[in-house]
Amino acid sequence: MAKSQSLTFLFLLLLISFLASVYNSIAGAKAASFTLTNNCGYTVWPGILSGAGTAPLSTTGFVLNSGESRSVDIPSSWSGRLWGRTYCSTNQSTSTFSCVTGDCGSGKIDCSGSGATPPATLAEFTLNGSGGMDFFDVSLVDGYNLPMLVSPTSSTASSGGNCTATGCLVDLNGLCPSNLKVILSDSGGQSVACKSACDAFGKPEFCCSGAYGNPNTCKPSSYSQIFKNACPRAYSYAYDDATSTFTCPTGVNYIITFCPSNPGQKAGENNPQAAGVPLINDSMVFLGPASGITLGKTWRFAAVTSAASLAAFWLQF
Repeated sequence: MAKSQSLTFLFLLLLISFLASVYNSIAGAKAASFTLTNNCGYTVWPGILSGAGTAPLSTTGFVLNSGESRSVDIPSSWSGRLWGRTYCSTNQSTSTFSCVTGDCGSGKIDCSGSGATPPATLAEFTLNGSGGMDFFDVSLVDGYNLPMLVSPTSSTASSGGNCTATGCLVDLNGLCPSNLKVILSDSGGQSVACKSACDAFGKPEFCCSGAYGNPNTCKPSSYSQIFKNACPRAYSYAYDDATSTFTCPTGVNYIITFCPSNPGQKAGENNPQAAGVPLINDSMVFLGPASGITLGKTWRFAAVTSAASLAAFWLQF
């Protein structure tokens, strides 16, 4: 009789353990949801790269037409980055898919474990990290190709602290110095992306490498300051942590918007998550050129029109 009771008890323990593991796997299967919205006047092909040791998502790349949104479920403790690819096409002879900016080199719409070729605006996430917090940022360390806004959607986002929207709303392609511009050959000189100084020149002091591989020796350059002045909340160089990393309690969902400051569209209709970001805001104000960088007439005009477009956008509601 005692043996029978022991076996029953052991069976119950195994059953409880099994049910607990099933529950945890289900609960952990969807820690958060990312909603990607294309507010640009053109098609964007988002790319997604999971970090080392992190399970890949159900998709690593897809097409997002102008005005479209798509949600992606994110597992517990996921880390990785995502970005928008632009000027993409498929070669009719080879059936190879490629993009002028943000290309991941996979030859297809899915990036399949490959990252973005610089320059590209990046959104970076570590979910359920230290202290049960999500860590996220928008980075221009690898350069810039299009405006991006990352917004937490939970009510905790309005409770103060560092759980708030971040991004780069300014069109840096119009503000990019000539020696950092990526020019599309048939665009009549139009800049479609803006390189980082590291990518453009490859010097250790710009790349924070070698003798410059620590925060004491690697300092902001006049080039990274262009990015920082335009988008103070975004990473402008490798050790720009203090003003560029944001945190939310684990379980928050996020909206990632490409071209959030499109002045031709109503915020309330197409970009509701941006409604809580005021006009006079650290992440949205163009502060002018960096020290040592002189703006030409065209560049100054671009800065003025970019600021005017931002003002027009926010004043619509």
